[in-house]
Amino acid sequence: MSLTSAPADGPARHLVTDRVLHALAVSKRGCDELLPEADWLAKLARSEATGVPLRIKLGLDPTAPDLHLGHTVVLNKLRQLQDLGHTVIFLVGDFTSMIGDPSGRNTTRPPLTREQIEANAQTYYAQASLVLDPARTEIRYNSEWSDPLGARGMIQLASRYTVARMMERNDFSERFKAGTPISVHEFLYPLMQGYDSVALKSDLELGGTDQKFNLLVGRALQSEYGQEPQCILTMPLLEGLDGVEKMSKSKGNFIAITDAPNDMFAKLLSISDTMMWRYFTLLSFRGEAEIAALKRETETGRNPKQAKVLLATEITARFHGAAAAVAAEADFDLRARGGVPDQIDAVSLSGAPLGIGALLKQAGLAPSTGEAHRLVDGHGVRVDGGVVGDRSLKLGAGTYVVQVGKRKFARVTLE
Repeated sequence: MSLTSAPADGPARHLVTDRVLHALAVSKRGCDELLPEADWLAKLARSEATGVPLRIKLGLDPTAPDLHLGHTVVLNKLRQLQDLGHTVIFLVGDFTSMIGDPSGRNTTRPPLTREQIEANAQTYYAQASLVLDPARTEIRYNSEWSDPLGARGMIQLASRYTVARMMERNDFSERFKAGTPISVHEFLYPLMQGYDSVALKSDLELGGTDQKFNLLVGRALQSEYGQEPQCILTMPLLEGLDGVEKMSKSKGNFIAITDAPNDMFAKLLSISDTMMWRYFTLLSFRGEAEIAALKRETETGRNPKQAKVLLATEITARFHGAAAAVAAEADFDLRARGGVPDQIDAVSLSGAPLGIGALLKQAGLAPSTGEAHRLVDGHGVRVDGGVVGDRSLKLGAGTYVVQVGKRKFARVTLE
């Protein structure tokens, strides 16, 4: 066991054991920044020496009803720190959602209504519990301390941070230079997020790289209120299925953690061989050495699909169970061979004979007749196993197995 001293300027001076160094390594795996690292090492050493767990905070605004794999990058890190014995605080930003986080935006973000927030928050924690251990998770809502502040408290809080420091934030300074409006209420968002850290007395706050400024505000406000400043840990923003833009529902490049197991598995198999390793680092619970060995094997001749199947199986099993992951792999292989899955949607339509474009649209296999025709032109449509090559095709009364691409099927009955 190695024994060294924590930095003398840390919160306390304690011995750094192998367990502490392991905890530091777990904290840093896949992260973008850990600030200040020396302070976090000192906090870990103090916790090890005293047996008092550290308080680790993650705040999420319920801006949409469902979480996707991009959200789980920070949730995974939270779970890893939770498994080290620390106290994890899952903070639902029901108050801050009504302000609207301007981070990374060049326009004012419309605040959500109380009804929207409550509807979204109902599912947030249930979904997060698929990653976190509910029995060891403290769930809080920031309206607990934000609502009681009132006008007087908000003014007093605002007096503890300057406009000059607020304008150091890139999105604010860029919007100001461009003459794009910045509403005064947007300044309140980082202040209120920072005040959450004061209220919770957090030792570490997690967030995406786009949250760095807000997390630093938390450090500054804790100092203002006489508390030991939290450390901050930022995680990279996970690219979506397109491999370029960050995973986002609005961009349509996401994998929801509530996706059906077959869909989740197939989407993970669709990522590029290069992007696969980033997904391994940020989403997999496999050890770094194991991932590195797998990458070496792939680079020296192993089929990349085999590694991708391991990733897809692990992630699908995490949210749906091992049996569902095995079934999803079998379903994917069947579709890849041109087979028809055992369970496909059944659709009944009237108006036979019906043109193939209208049929695809009405059956929900294409968003529009025009898109359906483009799919036909691209030889992406099959009826009873045969490729449709003529957009003028009309189908009479009967039942047909209709396939679009590799993954969309429907058993269509025309009357």
